[in-house]
Amino acid sequence: MGKIKLSVLAIVSLGMLFWLGVRFSSPSIPSAVRTVTPSPPKSIHYIERNLPQGIAHILWIPANKQFLVTPALSTKVRTVEEFAKKHRAIAIFNAGFFDPVNQKSTSYIVVGGQLVADPKDNERLVNNPKLKPYLNLIFNRSEFRRYLCGQTTRYSIALHNESPPADCHTVDAIGAGPRLLPQITSMQEGFVNNALERDTLGSKQPNARTAFGITYDGSIILVMVAQKPSQPNNSGISLPQLADLMKSLGASEAMNLDGGSSSSLYLPEETFYGKVDQQGNPIKRPVKSVLLVQQN
Repeated sequence: MGKIKLSVLAIVSLGMLFWLGVRFSSPSIPSAVRTVTPSPPKSIHYIERNLPQGIAHILWIPANKQFLVTPALSTKVRTVEEFAKKHRAIAIFNAGFFDPVNQKSTSYIVVGGQLVADPKDNERLVNNPKLKPYLNLIFNRSEFRRYLCGQTTRYSIALHNESPPADCHTVDAIGAGPRLLPQITSMQEGFVNNALERDTLGSKQPNARTAFGITYDGSIILVMVAQKPSQPNNSGISLPQLADLMKSLGASEAMNLDGGSSSSLYLPEETFYGKVDQQGNPIKRPVKSVLLVQQN
């Protein structure tokens, strides 16, 4: 697979960060920015941001026809590095939920206009008595979508049962959730039941997490927040904090992707895994589906 060179800028001015849509809570937080430099010059920017309890790996993708964000599904689980051997991509993020026991997706996935994964086909999901009260919500969770509207590509976040806009059709989609912006919808999507003290994502606890966001101008922000090796038991980011981070980066819409041990990001020169073990070593968990960032 051909590699795309990433140049490293050790110091970035606050003006440059503002242009990227990044607003730091403190100017003293150090960051490194790597710029993918295909031609023409409008480029993808990688930002590493040190958070109080985690390390945020941020990819900013400009709103133009040069780049595409698309899902990919594997017949068996693979690491993001293994996905990279098959797909030529600028970056690869983990994406939808899956059952690690039977390796079947628990998220809807559409690739090239075709439904390639249906959670209703996952018997461990549909036959789980504890989940039966929530199945209607599980089958209507938030999903990343890529529409084709005439000759124009549009990205969106929508519930699975929502119809695409008029004159548009869904080319790609991958479910996860909950929605983070403009508000968190954990209860509406069956992740949280406060009456039963049920919270399947440990929403208020720090953990490795991955998110997808869209800015007002249509640019894409993909974020993977990793745990700190020195704090294996209490680092990462909570869902409310992740929503705040996405908003601070300029996202007007955002959704949570699969997290914890699944959180991972492949770049041509380095791969990052979000979850660490008790010794601080990264956990390289294989995943079922990913989001690919590719040149169009």
